[in-house]
Amino acid sequence: MKVKEKISAEESDRKLKKVLTFQDLFFLSMGGIIGSGWLLGVAAGAGTAGPASVLSWIIGGVIVLFIALTLAEVAGSIPKSGAIVRYPHLSYGSYTGFIFGWAYLIGAITTPTIEAEAVLNYVSTYVPGLFRTVGNVAILTPFGILIGVFLIMGFFLLNWFGIKFLGKFNSIATWWKLILPSLTFVFLLFMFNGSNFTSYGGFAPMGIGSIFYAIPAAGIIFSYLGFRQSVEFGGEAKNPQKDIPRATILSIVTAIALYSLLQLAFIGAIKWPAGINWANLTSSDLGTSPFFTELKYSGIALFAAFAELLLVDAWISPSGTGWIYLGTSSRVLYGMAADGYLPSSLLKLQKKTAVPYLALIVSTVISVFFFLPFPSWYLFVGFSTSATVLTYIISPVALQIFRKNAPDIKKPFKLKYASIISPIAFVGGALIVYWSGITTLTMIIYATFVGIPIFYITYVPNKLKISKVFSYTVAFIEFITSISSIILNYMYVLYPPSDEPMGIKNLVFMTTLLFSFAVFLISTWLTSKKMESNKRVIFTSAYWFFALLFSTILVSYFGSFGIDTVIPFPWDTFLMIPIYTVIYFFAVRAGYKTEDLQKIIEEQYELPILPEIKSEKD
Repeated sequence: MKVKEKISAEESDRKLKKVLTFQDLFFLSMGGIIGSGWLLGVAAGAGTAGPASVLSWIIGGVIVLFIALTLAEVAGSIPKSGAIVRYPHLSYGSYTGFIFGWAYLIGAITTPTIEAEAVLNYVSTYVPGLFRTVGNVAILTPFGILIGVFLIMGFFLLNWFGIKFLGKFNSIATWWKLILPSLTFVFLLFMFNGSNFTSYGGFAPMGIGSIFYAIPAAGIIFSYLGFRQSVEFGGEAKNPQKDIPRATILSIVTAIALYSLLQLAFIGAIKWPAGINWANLTSSDLGTSPFFTELKYSGIALFAAFAELLLVDAWISPSGTGWIYLGTSSRVLYGMAADGYLPSSLLKLQKKTAVPYLALIVSTVISVFFFLPFPSWYLFVGFSTSATVLTYIISPVALQIFRKNAPDIKKPFKLKYASIISPIAFVGGALIVYWSGITTLTMIIYATFVGIPIFYITYVPNKLKISKVFSYTVAFIEFITSISSIILNYMYVLYPPSDEPMGIKNLVFMTTLLFSFAVFLISTWLTSKKMESNKRVIFTSAYWFFALLFSTILVSYFGSFGIDTVIPFPWDTFLMIPIYTVIYFFAVRAGYKTEDLQKIIEEQYELPILPEIKSEKD
């Protein structure tokens, strides 16, 4: 009888091909950054915050830069494929690690679908029947979804041929993606009309708060988040300790300059169609194909000819980001399998190319599924953005935890003033999630909760040796609680936004919120009590994260980005800053030297295992 071979993360990590250079890593990040954001994000930004959206790009970019600086030290010290889902595991152990991994998976695995939708947005200018209008939003028709599925399959094939092929192919595509936006900015300057910055309500026609709401909701942060690609592919880099930090930081700085200038040029070049203003901008041709529309009808032959190149780029830029993110989502699944959260079969590598092929297939199938609930770029981008940023707050915390518990680990890039930058990065990332608005925030938090039962089914009985009866019972109760909360909030609080009396909305929202958090906190506490005393920290180290989620959604509902505004802007944001600061220090304190962090120290220094390390596998 043949014994089934168990695949280990360490073995698969060693088999990954170390072929990516600094240029490959930088272009992977830039390829992830310059996608649908540059083609559609400017229209979404202008439609959300008016001319003040230029400030949204700058503020959002600076916050992401702070996060990237902390991530650069962590990733340079511990380069791993699927890294972002593995750092929480190294910092807090399996429970918190799974929650962050699940939330990150939601953001990463939805991005190929978003990019495919962006391609179809531009293609619809010459291929009819891809979209239909519902309200003020264009959504895909069944024919459009079918074409989107074919695009996802193309992304799959590019990843299937291996990381070396993907890296080189992407470098060529990224040169194109850098040159075309730069030329677009230059050409639009010749059409610049300064009066557009005061038309239809002034510089901030939707109010100052819209500047911050636009950061997550209009795809601004979504556009920047591609910087993480150099981190995600870190296990396949030639010189990861040196090249990952450089590629990460340089990509963010380049993106801030490029996107801010493009937003400035787009607003200045608008020729207003009849009946169109900032509020309904995205429902016009300027929303479907912003730069193409401006250049095509500029009245200048050269610009109109150049506009045709944008139709070609509408295939290249979003597709380039899409195929990178499909590879990223497969590495996220790989990373979660490496941490033991998902079946070890996801660690299987294709023999010739060393691609985690089963994880790639699963990522492709899930990406196709997301065409159904989110058949529009504008409906989807805020959800994906906030889910991803929610997990990015781990990097400034992990930096401090690794410095405390692994002070001698090699640090090719050591961040200066980290004690100041880390809390700023944490608070800034948390505020982006807060600014996403109560509708998006509610769906993200409960979607994150939906994943926790998987942990109780796959990990708790097998790795932590807690009885299946207890584990499956907790999983069932948590799953029913999360799904019920989503349905009730959808029906009575979020949609339609004005049908129910405010008293009913408040009652449903607060009841589901308090009941859900009670269920998950009690489940966490009961599970910890079933562990040996020295292992309970696996669960108790997660309390700070529940406090973050609870305070964020509660204040959001009664704040300026919620439904029953009791705390107006900017006082709600000022309230969250000290709350997040306190949570940051509790988060750092909750981290500990996990068994897997000790193993990494041993790999670098060949140290013996320390007796006090808490093992989850004994």
